[in-house]
Amino acid sequence: MVMAFEIKDIVERRLGENYTLHDLYVNQALVKVLRTIGFDKVYKRAEGAYLWDQEGNDYLDFLGGYSAMNLGRNHPAIKKVIRDVLDLDLPNMVQMDCSLLSGLLAEALVKRSPPHLNAAFLCNSGTEAVEGAIKFARCATGRDKLLYVDNAFHGLSTGSLAMNGSGMFKDGFGRLLQSESVPLDDLAILEGKLRTREFAAFFIEPIQGKGVHFPAGDYWARAQELCRRYETLLVADEVQTGLGRTGKWFAFQHWNLEPDIVCLAKSLSGGLVPCGAILLRREIYNKTFSRMDRCVVHSTTFGRNNLAMACGLAALHVMEEEEIAENADRMGRRLIDGLLKLKEKHEFISDVRGKGLMIAVEFSEPRSLKLRAAWKLIQAAGKGLFAQMVVIPLLKDHRILTQVASHHSDVIKITPPLIIGEKEVDRFLNAFDEVLQSCYKFPGAMWDMGTNLVKAALSAKRAA
Repeated sequence: MVMAFEIKDIVERRLGENYTLHDLYVNQALVKVLRTIGFDKVYKRAEGAYLWDQEGNDYLDFLGGYSAMNLGRNHPAIKKVIRDVLDLDLPNMVQMDCSLLSGLLAEALVKRSPPHLNAAFLCNSGTEAVEGAIKFARCATGRDKLLYVDNAFHGLSTGSLAMNGSGMFKDGFGRLLQSESVPLDDLAILEGKLRTREFAAFFIEPIQGKGVHFPAGDYWARAQELCRRYETLLVADEVQTGLGRTGKWFAFQHWNLEPDIVCLAKSLSGGLVPCGAILLRREIYNKTFSRMDRCVVHSTTFGRNNLAMACGLAALHVMEEEEIAENADRMGRRLIDGLLKLKEKHEFISDVRGKGLMIAVEFSEPRSLKLRAAWKLIQAAGKGLFAQMVVIPLLKDHRILTQVASHHSDVIKITPPLIIGEKEVDRFLNAFDEVLQSCYKFPGAMWDMGTNLVKAALSAKRAA
């Protein structure tokens, strides 16, 4: 007798084994980190901007799956379209055909983009979109080298890794593609690089994911002018910033840019099915697929699968119907205004920056003598530990999930689902205020926790 496979029964029976299974069969280092900082929660259910654990406690999600959950978790429209597509029994990934749903999603993306972006390539993920953009740019220009901005993050596959601003991510992976970086906001250095006419493309994140940095003035517009002058393509990596995250459909619209290529992914399918896209000028597209025998020189097996395409169509529809970008702009302004008031109150906060619901809070050495001594003690063990000290009680005591913006950085990054309202913003601001207020008690519980983080960091260094 053949037993039916019942995934609901399996999940119900084995929920709670999560970290044991990952420790045995997946990433032991990640498990150790999550257990050390108290992030080893077992979440049972998710909806909108909330997660629930096995005991029924709600957690406010201000991480948003690294911006994959712009529409909130398990949006009913995305769930419905998955069921509907499965019920249609459509042919899927025939490969030697042109499927309807992939054509419809390409059409929908192009219609929502500036007129010059009139072609689309569909893929599976952000790093895959960047990899494709690299190939399109090199083929179109006949140049090999890539240019990017310091502190950039464009993905972790080997092509995109060449444009990663962190040596930690590159260590151990050998020789990568030819690439060079330039500092943000220095046009002289940028022009010096572009003048060589060696670079196929200048890759930018309009707002950098690692730290939420962006130029204050017209740097991006003038950088675009330089790219045009020296015939280097401008590629906007909107994997994290696109589709409403910054209060506009695309972050490059804040600077009225016209990038030659745009990379999208993360929330494109509503966070339930992997989906990515490259938007570009038709003439660039045609230089890669230039002849009939080159019609598949760049391809991906799952890139046009029916579930991803249908979810992408549904996600774009939800964005318009629910005015997702507009809500991100409104709630972002409310959140930034509240954080700026907390900056006036708490000497630990040195900067608040962001657009829409992509926000960073940066900490620096306090003025008070006693607190400064405590700060230096923590910093001596590792930059970024103070930010971790804030993130941990936000989860432990207030059930709010956030993240430190990058390695060795005293910056907290805030990227909640774009469907949040005033209730969620106020809950975060009140919790953030309480956590920072507890930092003024030295010695105290917060600094004791910091000492434990120091011990863990030193132990990890010795083990390495």
